[in-house]
Amino acid sequence: MSELPSFERWGDLHNKRVLVRADFNCPVSLVDGRVQVSDDFRIRATIPLFEDLLGRGAQVVACTHFGRPKGQVVAEFSVQPIRERLNELCGGVELLENLRFSPGEESNDRAFGESLIAGFDYYINEAFSASHRAHASIMVPPMMVPSAAGPNLQREVSTLQSLLDSPARPFVAIVGGAKVADKLGIVKVLAEKADTVVVGGGMAYTFESTQGRTIGSSLFDARYLDECARLLGAGNVLIPADSRGLADGAPFGRDGGPDEPVYFGANIPAGFEGLDIGPEAVESFERTIASAATILWNGPMGVFEDSRFTTGTEAIARAVAASSAVSVIGGGDSVAALQEFGLEDQVSFVSTGGGASLEFVELGDLPGLATLRESSFA
Repeated sequence: MSELPSFERWGDLHNKRVLVRADFNCPVSLVDGRVQVSDDFRIRATIPLFEDLLGRGAQVVACTHFGRPKGQVVAEFSVQPIRERLNELCGGVELLENLRFSPGEESNDRAFGESLIAGFDYYINEAFSASHRAHASIMVPPMMVPSAAGPNLQREVSTLQSLLDSPARPFVAIVGGAKVADKLGIVKVLAEKADTVVVGGGMAYTFESTQGRTIGSSLFDARYLDECARLLGAGNVLIPADSRGLADGAPFGRDGGPDEPVYFGANIPAGFEGLDIGPEAVESFERTIASAATILWNGPMGVFEDSRFTTGTEAIARAVAASSAVSVIGGGDSVAALQEFGLEDQVSFVSTGGGASLEFVELGDLPGLATLRESSFA
């Protein structure tokens, strides 16, 4: 893959206008009657780029999506709280209103993209996490003006690329999450590249059922039984040996519930659902992680937002943090778990990519990266 263009080549930027596509899709909360950004990590991560551009004399304008207003102007999805926090951190950078207020953003409408870049001399894509989407703010500007990858986007790509091309071994990949349909593609790719792929979360129950184990009413997708069986047959995919969960109908989730978790062992009886990995699985996964020289982790081991079922995900997070391996964490839930347990600064690299990280690992490229490389502007 050819290198992404760098904005460093532009030199002095006095009297030049630069549009930066960022991802400021930050969580917000109501504080003293005002909506405020409750986690400004994504804004802070972009400040060094803004300061660099401003220091070189540029007029800097940022743009972002925020929430899912579905092409309509919806007051609760205004970027005003983000704009206020950005101004506190780095005055002098203008922030356009929510890109997704226009239906042209998600439909990749060329006219909308041209209207965004009109009057600008340069464009920088600093939104790796949005670069797997062929949206107008990602795809059109590189066709119109000299364009480049931002430093965080460059770092995301180089980290993931080196992970795939030349990882220190043993390379252990940990994949969790609810739906096997969402993650099977990446498990296939990683099974070819990693020494061991650890599978947890709701997606693991389809794998378990291929071994004749009973899974009760746990998440299951019969369409992928054969593929899961083939992956297990290769010998380097490790699945949970046991589970914890609840009886059908028992409430679970962010608000928890009154019922005590049930331990199932290898088989989950009818009328029960698995919601977290069990102690045998935790011990097995911890041993595998301890042996690793490179770790990629994407996805929780269970319904960790329910305090009764944090055990598996927290154990994985702590094992990864304690490891001396190069550790790359991708996906919103995995990052949220690290933050919840206070471990974010104990891993090598935290990706903000989410779905973009998965797609890059699976496909080797993203639409937003391809359009930067293919830009005809020097």
